[in-house]
Amino acid sequence: MATEPVTEPAHAKINLCLHVTSQRADGYHLLDSLVVFAGVGDLVTARFGSGLSLAVDGPEAHGLARDASNLVSRAAAAMGVTDVALQLQKRLPVASGIGGGSADAAAGLRALARLTGRPLPPPDAVLALGADVPVCLASRPARMQGIGEVLTPLPPLPAVGMVLVNPRVAVPTPAVFAALACRTNPAVPLPPADGWRDLAALAAWLAAHTRNDLTAAAQGIAPVLFQVEAALRATPGCALARMSGSGATCFGLYPDWKTACAAADSLRARYPGWWVAPAEMMT
Repeated sequence: MATEPVTEPAHAKINLCLHVTSQRADGYHLLDSLVVFAGVGDLVTARFGSGLSLAVDGPEAHGLARDASNLVSRAAAAMGVTDVALQLQKRLPVASGIGGGSADAAAGLRALARLTGRPLPPPDAVLALGADVPVCLASRPARMQGIGEVLTPLPPLPAVGMVLVNPRVAVPTPAVFAALACRTNPAVPLPPADGWRDLAALAAWLAAHTRNDLTAAAQGIAPVLFQVEAALRATPGCALARMSGSGATCFGLYPDWKTACAAADSLRARYPGWWVAPAEMMT
């Protein structure tokens, strides 16, 4: 149990690839995805208080629920916590395919566990908060399968710079899945046991063996995503550009932080209405 406020980061979740392998009878889609985390994200702070409350601020806080429907509040309910004041500093765009809400819930769980000394909820309760919450709870590179509950650590990853770009268009996840042309795609081949020696090897492997099965459906809803990927690919040093999750955030992979920052600067100058963030991929 802690006596001072506890703060946990909610790192952006990036799907390096995302394969939809089948659909269950209950409607849930089975996925096979390689997930990593970026060194940018939201912050969740928990402190003891009277009753359960949630304050939301930050540059991306507009329009975000501050009541019991917010995933941070739902995380507190899953922990059985009642006398805690929670604060969410929102830095990631809402509903943008980079696990913002799930990462917030996971950060809330970790913060509340540290603050109160209570154990984390059982795996089924964590999964009930959202398919991405289990992988966000660990915030470590992983292969994610099933509906999000089957996690396998990835081999060592090289140091990689990233640029995340969101064109600020709404791409509802249910609409993307509804627009899928095929729901029985081949599974992701297992990563090589010895990992990837550098960015070139990682990018080549991803390009040759993987994809994001939600891209075409998302681009049909928001054609600007074609432009986002093309803009990322055109920046110097970009080894791979792809959409994350169900969109609308896309990412580019770069050899280092300096190259990623230069790419982000050029994209901000050219597309001032887009959300653009350089980051380092967490390994």
